[in-house]
Amino acid sequence: MPLIRPFGWDEFWIIVIAARWTIALSVIAFASGGIGGLFIALARVSDTKWPRLIATGFIRIFQGTPLLMQLFLVFFGLNILGFGINPWIAAALAFTLHASAFLGEIWRGCIEAVPSGQREAATALGLRYFNRMRYVILPQAAKIAVAPTVGFLVQLIKGTSLAAIIGFTELTRQGQIINNATFSPFLVFSTVAAVYFALCWPLSLLARRMELKFSRATTR
Repeated sequence: MPLIRPFGWDEFWIIVIAARWTIALSVIAFASGGIGGLFIALARVSDTKWPRLIATGFIRIFQGTPLLMQLFLVFFGLNILGFGINPWIAAALAFTLHASAFLGEIWRGCIEAVPSGQREAATALGLRYFNRMRYVILPQAAKIAVAPTVGFLVQLIKGTSLAAIIGFTELTRQGQIINNATFSPFLVFSTVAAVYFALCWPLSLLARRMELKFSRATTR
């Protein structure tokens, strides 16, 4: 029978240090998902039918299925197909696809929130789709998108805890390992929750502040 060791400072710091993998996964998923989300958003508001249909289908698939199932499908599916993918790559890929769908829809809404007169004026000036988006629509939509984008980042950080299911050793998984060794679930998972809170609360405040700033700017 394995010995149960007490929960001490060493175990506490192991959990805190494990947060770097949570941060790394969040950054990779958010950055890659941001690139994919921009293409999805632009496709959703495209003047051409087929990009709109493809982007809409992509969003419906990833918003209409649980993130946990997406992790399972990427990890186990690619391994069954013989790609030999490890949990780190699988988690990064699944969260990138997930973030692309949600950011794409968020940014689509922000693009469409720009007054239609701006788009009509750009069209009247003879600007094509790319230049119309680059110089007129996207700079204005970016200001609207800041608050919901930061809010999604908070949800993404908390969502990375699901990666523990496929064996990726991030914050939650490390907490499970420490709990199995110390059998101190209250101390262990209180520490895990505190680390998540320390990561997410400042971002939540930033999102709220940016939302208030934008709402004041629009009422002037």
